[in-house]
Amino acid sequence: MVFGMMDQQTRNAPGRVRDAILQVLSLSPRPLAVREIEARVCQLIGATPTSSIRSYLRLNAPSLFAREGRGRYAVQRPPVTGTKKESSVKQQWREAFYFGKATLFHADCFDWIARQKDNGIHAVVTDPPYGLYEYTAEQQAKLRSGKGGVWRIPPSFDGHVRSPLPRFTTLTPEQLESVRTFFLMWARILTPKLVPGAHVVVASNPLLSYIVSGSLADAGLERRGEIIRLTMTMRGGDRPKSAQDEFPEISVMPRSMWEPWVVYRKPIEGRVQDNLRKWGTGGFRRPARDKPFGDIISSAPTRANERRLAPHPSLKPQAFLRQLVRAVLPLGGGVVLDPFAGAGSTLAAAEAVGYESLGVEKDECFFDMACKAIPKLVQLAPDGNR
Repeated sequence: MVFGMMDQQTRNAPGRVRDAILQVLSLSPRPLAVREIEARVCQLIGATPTSSIRSYLRLNAPSLFAREGRGRYAVQRPPVTGTKKESSVKQQWREAFYFGKATLFHADCFDWIARQKDNGIHAVVTDPPYGLYEYTAEQQAKLRSGKGGVWRIPPSFDGHVRSPLPRFTTLTPEQLESVRTFFLMWARILTPKLVPGAHVVVASNPLLSYIVSGSLADAGLERRGEIIRLTMTMRGGDRPKSAQDEFPEISVMPRSMWEPWVVYRKPIEGRVQDNLRKWGTGGFRRPARDKPFGDIISSAPTRANERRLAPHPSLKPQAFLRQLVRAVLPLGGGVVLDPFAGAGSTLAAAEAVGYESLGVEKDECFFDMACKAIPKLVQLAPDGNR
């Protein structure tokens, strides 16, 4: 009993409460009401007295927290000089896009998920910004202008231009902790919205998959292995920078020839067969009766014709996504969610196999790209060709 009390006091020490409030507000694109802050802090670090949270907000405004209207707070940011800040209302130029059974929302996924009813989503397939820093507005602006920023612009080979890659090896300990916090909060908000037995399949990479995986487990989801996208990438294999002639036989890191997609599941009700009968979830749909769904999927790099249709820096090929999306609804019915929709490739894959899908994308450029790309991606042949 004493140890339990000490553990609770350690977890909710004053500094931890302050840091949790900062993390919650830093991840929100809009000011949050005090009740929203309280709920998200508790999701992040466990039960926390309301009085502690409210006291920290009052005592640290305006040094850390900016009060935005009655009872709403945001992180205090340095003033912007020399440029005029555009109204956020202008950015909300379109709220949703509809195509067939697919619906794409222009919104922040944290807010959107929080508004959904419980037990309404049957599967999640997503390729999130697991290196959060490269998807900040500043780094996206550099990438879109061709400067790269934190993104690595690989050289061209044999006349083919390679896609930009995020520099995950440069993430600081603080940025890695932000990734952990991001996925922990996301998974805790998401879990009640999933039906029992719903699978959550998240694209990652060998350097960060342990953080994403640990956060999903801490949120109460069950680990169910990994799906390996077997494909050659441009990550790793390089000789020591500025010393390649001195060490010509050295690779600093192994050349990555696979991509991990972590697989988690919301706990089922009863046995798998019971859950399948009630919710239609709990397992994976087989490619054929005599062939189980496997955890290795051979995949070529995304074809140039797909990238022309949807020039997103992390676009995954339809040939791979259609296999994965088809498998996550074991009985062929339900709703697939991609909360980080990007160019809409997951929604296009779901539409191609006949599933209902929902997507959420907060970046205006990517949302606009997806609206144009989804109908065209759906028309691609199963191998990704026209």
